[in-house]
Amino acid sequence: MRLVKVDADKQELSVREDGVEVFRCPVSTGKAGLGCEEGSGKTPVGWHRVAQVIGHGAAHGTRFSSREPTGEIWTGGPVDGDWITTRIFWLEGLEPGVNKGPGVDTYERYIYLHGTAREDELGSPGSHGCVRMSNADAARLSEIVQEGDPVWIGPRCAT
Repeated sequence: MRLVKVDADKQELSVREDGVEVFRCPVSTGKAGLGCEEGSGKTPVGWHRVAQVIGHGAAHGTRFSSREPTGEIWTGGPVDGDWITTRIFWLEGLEPGVNKGPGVDTYERYIYLHGTAREDELGSPGSHGCVRMSNADAARLSEIVQEGDPVWIGPRCAT
């Protein structure tokens, strides 16, 4: 069994497979903190699953808008806005009333794990609610994680 953990205190994402860590990388969670409320800009907590992986085969730095490639490629320079790049792991909350359902629904909030053009901010909160990672890490994660895999997000990781 594979488990993705996002430790918001450490600003780290790790993947364990059959109890053995197979991947770890720095991330950036919500600048506004943790929380599940719609419109809050916070990163939702609790149990989720990867509902969809988007971008397999896309070049590193490919920019996405509404989960579609725009034709733009981030090559390391400054950009305006919060670009979603390389891969998207669209999350679905699994806890009714916490991160699933009216006013708190992770999926309807379009919360992703994704590559970013803000790699300089990794290791500290800075997103609008998603979990950002480097483009290289997003590409590598897409080789490990599959749709349906469980994801824990919290101030400390579940075991």
